[in-house]
Amino acid sequence: MSDELRDITIIGGGPTGLFAAFYAGMRGVSCRIIDSLPELGGQLTALYPEKDIFDVGGFPRVLAKDLARSLIAQARQFDPEVVLDEQVASVEWTGGHFEIRARSDTYLSKALVVAGGKGAFDPMKLDVPGYDTFLHKGVEYAVKDPEVYRGKKVVLIGGGDSALDWVLILKDIAASTTLVHRRDGWRAHANTVRLMEEAVANGEVELRTFHEVRQIHGTDIVDGVTIFDNRTDEAVEVEADTVFTFLGFKPDLGPIKSWGIEVEKNRILVNNLMETNVPGIYAAGDIVDYEGKLDLIATGFSEAAIAVNNAVHFVDPTARVNPGHSTNMKVFKDA
Repeated sequence: MSDELRDITIIGGGPTGLFAAFYAGMRGVSCRIIDSLPELGGQLTALYPEKDIFDVGGFPRVLAKDLARSLIAQARQFDPEVVLDEQVASVEWTGGHFEIRARSDTYLSKALVVAGGKGAFDPMKLDVPGYDTFLHKGVEYAVKDPEVYRGKKVVLIGGGDSALDWVLILKDIAASTTLVHRRDGWRAHANTVRLMEEAVANGEVELRTFHEVRQIHGTDIVDGVTIFDNRTDEAVEVEADTVFTFLGFKPDLGPIKSWGIEVEKNRILVNNLMETNVPGIYAAGDIVDYEGKLDLIATGFSEAAIAVNNAVHFVDPTARVNPGHSTNMKVFKDA
């Protein structure tokens, strides 16, 4: 058990969770972020890092990955504890605080803010021999650092934004880049498809449409993949150092439903203070529902501020709910 008792633990490291962590730091309380993904940023980094976002205040347009980078820097200035690749199983109030039992540890907290987007994001698995064997040994579902793949042979599987975005990035880094898709239709932005097709025409990317994976093989790590034409069943082996499976993520509230929190249609019900029906547990972002709810990043920022300010008051009833304007805060004048 982690014996560090935090004032607020935030479940979810996407934009809403990151802004909540910033707000907790601004209010001078200790904070922890727990996320099921291997990196901060949520959908911004996991699903559409190269997409422009136009409806965030202060940015006429901003790449999703750049917005994530700024939010991470904003949150980290107050040095929150960050726990990644961790799945929370249960939450129980005991001894005047919450025990948050997760896959690898138990964490202690005085209050919780659930900011898990649509829920925990589990990658869609490729149901072929070798996937489980070589997961994180050459089989990956996300890119943390593109430079890791410089000079490597990479195979990317999928037809959505993530697959095509990373094809366009890795084609200039990897020794060879092969895109495999089970049909010739795409779920990506039209301009991204155009750029991918130009790269194929220029010989920068090998494209295998109407192909699927039959097996991923290697010894200790991946060394290749067998794909087959789903029209003729003709198979071919492709050398690969890394196989990326960009098949999407399956959002699921999962264990949250067993925490005693009122849930309706896969969303957490909250009031205007972002309170759930469980005292000390607040929620914000796409995971919540209330009358008039809008699923926007901008809305999530507002909900995060409301949730954290009320959580601060729950932890310390003498603390004001409304912190005032940040321009007048001592924490920034001392920075």
